[in-house]
Amino acid sequence: MATLLATWLMSALSVMILAWLLPGIHVSGFGGALLAALVIGLVNGLVKPFLQLITLPITILTLGLFWLILNGICLALADVLAGDAFNIDNFGWAFVGAIVLSIVSGLVHRVFLQGTQA
Repeated sequence: MATLLATWLMSALSVMILAWLLPGIHVSGFGGALLAALVIGLVNGLVKPFLQLITLPITILTLGLFWLILNGICLALADVLAGDAFNIDNFGWAFVGAIVLSIVSGLVHRVFLQGTQA
């Protein structure tokens, strides 16, 4: 349970950093970032696998590059589901935000989890 909470908090921090870095992405404080992180996690866990399956042919044709578009779609969907807590101006920002979020999230997790490794 503690690991799940820590992951959620690190994801919320990543969303806050994302909103700070990109002017087209807005979050309404840390509470909004917590909600956005929860919604992004749910979309990535429940909706994204289905979308990956049905878009597999185009993903193969584009040598995997379509997954970048799919990540933007999932982030835009999280924007719709999170309401006023998390807003993205347009799909261009969602596309760039998905790429930046994966980088930022990886760095945040590495920084905070590096101290727990023996």
